[in-house]
Amino acid sequence: MPAGSNAGQPPPRAGQAKQVHLAVQLPGIHNVTVWTDPRSESQIAVDSFIRLARAAERGKFDFFFLAEGLRLREHKGQVYDLDVVGRPENLTMLAALAAVTSRLGLAATVNTTFNEPYEVARRFATLDLLSEGRTAWNVVTSYDAFTGENFRRGGYLDEADRYTRAAEFLSTAKELWASWGEDDLVADASSGEFVRPGAGRFAHHGEHFDISGRFGTPRGPQGHPVIIQSGESDAGREFAARDADVIFSKYSSLEQARPFYEDVKRRLAAYGRTHDDLKILPTATAVVADTDEEARAYADEITREQVSPQTAIAHLEGVWGRDLSAYDPDGPLPDVDPEPESLILKGHSVFRKGREETARRWREIAGERDLSIRELMIEVHGGQTFVGSPRTVADRIDHFVQSDGADGFILVPHLTPDGLDEVVDRVVPLLQEKGVYREDYTGPTLRDHLGLGLPKETP
Repeated sequence: MPAGSNAGQPPPRAGQAKQVHLAVQLPGIHNVTVWTDPRSESQIAVDSFIRLARAAERGKFDFFFLAEGLRLREHKGQVYDLDVVGRPENLTMLAALAAVTSRLGLAATVNTTFNEPYEVARRFATLDLLSEGRTAWNVVTSYDAFTGENFRRGGYLDEADRYTRAAEFLSTAKELWASWGEDDLVADASSGEFVRPGAGRFAHHGEHFDISGRFGTPRGPQGHPVIIQSGESDAGREFAARDADVIFSKYSSLEQARPFYEDVKRRLAAYGRTHDDLKILPTATAVVADTDEEARAYADEITREQVSPQTAIAHLEGVWGRDLSAYDPDGPLPDVDPEPESLILKGHSVFRKGREETARRWREIAGERDLSIRELMIEVHGGQTFVGSPRTVADRIDHFVQSDGADGFILVPHLTPDGLDEVVDRVVPLLQEKGVYREDYTGPTLRDHLGLGLPKETP
């Protein structure tokens, strides 16, 4: 049951209600962002990022999250510019945001396939010091040789090797962060001692990395950054249960979200962790208007902007592997079969696996409901999560969390930079009124916002 359709009233609560966690994502790599909307402003200027981040901090959000693309995607050999392209590098932008915010967490995707642990660990440790303990790292891998062409060694790793490299990459970064003790930075003018003798010393000898030396950046206020992960597979869920502090989820319907939530939380005990040591946050959208009827009309308008006729055909070509530009987006699906070995839309992870099965399923959906190409793309790639008046949206967000579908949501606004204002100014006060959302930040670090303790390796 989609959260925005018929969520109903929250059930009676026994004891204290769960607290709702909210974050915001500025993706820049999918069609959620409608950069062609007249109200949209620059997708690159630092001022746009600042305005969105300040809105999130005004709403007492946990963190501001930037996704990453390591190569401009291509469609039929040309830059795929139906979506936003050319956004600045994540950690550099977050360093700028650290200077204009004081509590908001700062989360970035950084790839483990084409980077090295020492460099990434040092950049995150620096940002954690700069922001006084507000950073988070979304740990991801890269899957294709197309992206690898941007890097010296080129190519790509087999899937199994990507994940073993990612796991060792993260464990190596943690070793580097833990190489500084809490009291290793002395700076004692009377004795002339700046750091303790063993500060920063490390040695890692593994399958993918064999490094030793001294890590150059002292420990930050969080011990190390919050670790974020996304993964739906069994291996991904196990990785999250073992190593992550936050896991992204794609489930925006309560029917699907609750089994995922229960399964991942159940796995924590095997690693000596508790139910609250990992926060599960699905990505979601929110469309708010004065009335439910106005919100539904506005949501339909947004969705049709997100899935334009050109986007509908491009997404279909991504699965079919064929040039389908001659087809009418308001007409039926092509009667030709997909070419599974052909890749027309490159660098877009949505279309990399199971394309024949995807095409079969799409034909079934379109046939059962008599959908055009564009209507089908709206059905499978469009739609909004929470739709309604401020009260309706607040109730449905709360109901979803109290029903153990999630611990909160990462909201993805369709407009930059003002797309979060309606939620912050009209929905957040109602969640606060219900007693399920903080009135103010209770601590300076992102771990404080998320209710997480210091990492295990931190004394």
